[in-house]
Amino acid sequence: MKNLLLLLTLCILAFSCKEPQSQSVETTSQEQSLYILGSKWKNQKNQSVTLDELKGKNVVLTMVFTSCQTACPVLVADMKNIHSRLGAKAKENTQMVLVSIDPENDTPEVLSAYAQTNGLNEDFTLLVSDKESIRELANVLAVKYKKISPIVFSHSNIITVLDKEGSMVTQSEGKVDHAALAIAVNAL
Repeated sequence: MKNLLLLLTLCILAFSCKEPQSQSVETTSQEQSLYILGSKWKNQKNQSVTLDELKGKNVVLTMVFTSCQTACPVLVADMKNIHSRLGAKAKENTQMVLVSIDPENDTPEVLSAYAQTNGLNEDFTLLVSDKESIRELANVLAVKYKKISPIVFSHSNIITVLDKEGSMVTQSEGKVDHAALAIAVNAL
């Protein structure tokens, strides 16, 4: 029994004395960029776009659906509030983006009407795509949503700030600190 314990102890010591092997994983900003998603989108002008066309501008992004009567109007108001707090240079270098999670109802025409109704100027881009592309983007941004009825979704209330390369700078969930997000964008 003593020999067995001694052998077991020696084996443990032998294996535990090996130097740990570290694996260096270097990620480039491109690998962390939202713009690596190859999905195709339509904007409120019915133009085909890809996410990488946003490259070169800072992006403030949220996910909504136009028939929403509860959280989405608050998110749109939050986005407008953040936009109003940006300095002139930041406004010039920032695109505000609303992505629809309801491709069945939110056509480019509906998005255009929504933009007009909500007073969203040219600094705001509204996007819609197919279900798979929307889900992929939502997953990358940690936005959860579920269709409850043909026109109602339950979803996360998250606003995301991306830098000019498409890497996430910060996110705000729930009650938004407009000033803090505007400061983050103004600092980019």
